[in-house]
Amino acid sequence: MGRQWLQKKREINAGKRAKITSKLVREITIAAKMGEPNPAFNARLAVAIEAARKQSVSNDVITRAVKKGSGQGGDTTEFELVTFEGMSPQNVPVIVECMTDNRNRTAPDMRNLFKDGRFGAKVQFFFDHLGIVEATHEKGGLDLETVAIEAGAQEVEPLEDVHEDGSGGRFYTSLGDLDAVTKALRDAGWSVTQSEMGYRPKERAHVAPEVRAAHEDFLERIDDHDDCHRIYTA
Repeated sequence: MGRQWLQKKREINAGKRAKITSKLVREITIAAKMGEPNPAFNARLAVAIEAARKQSVSNDVITRAVKKGSGQGGDTTEFELVTFEGMSPQNVPVIVECMTDNRNRTAPDMRNLFKDGRFGAKVQFFFDHLGIVEATHEKGGLDLETVAIEAGAQEVEPLEDVHEDGSGGRFYTSLGDLDAVTKALRDAGWSVTQSEMGYRPKERAHVAPEVRAAHEDFLERIDDHDDCHRIYTA
């Protein structure tokens, strides 16, 4: 989910790191705009700030992003979240969320990136729109189903690449329960690494290895666009 297809690409250059920082700052701006500017009362904002700090984003940059999102900053640039749909050249459904200050610039760029696929094809019916929380716990062997029930999540699945001595889960919630489930997990000692509204495919596409590689290259070109915020694919 999100950028799981990129997790194996751990080696990044300075340019890529700068783009990641930019995306983290935009996530803070979105979270502050959609809820309280105080992370104590906005679980999504708290997670976004924590993720930014792990990437060594300075407190000054974080503070400016929060003020910008909540309308307190001097920067009057207005960003909006724009969603694009389509089929990749490998015929796999893709949803792209962009944060942009000019959709008339971003839309043609996305159309060009989809030039070998089908830009604008309606694919949201292939996905469920819900809250997604990824979290880990230092204690291993925890019953994820029990944790999900206690936190108020509707579903859970094991998280990939979790240390063998720990536990990890991807918890799915209704959109309205996202903040409550995130807070419940944090209060129960879980380290939340992602808390967002997103899309989960109803069914996974089964593609050959060479097709998967080409599809991932296609997704990475989109992700390299400055306005790209999140990508979801089946």
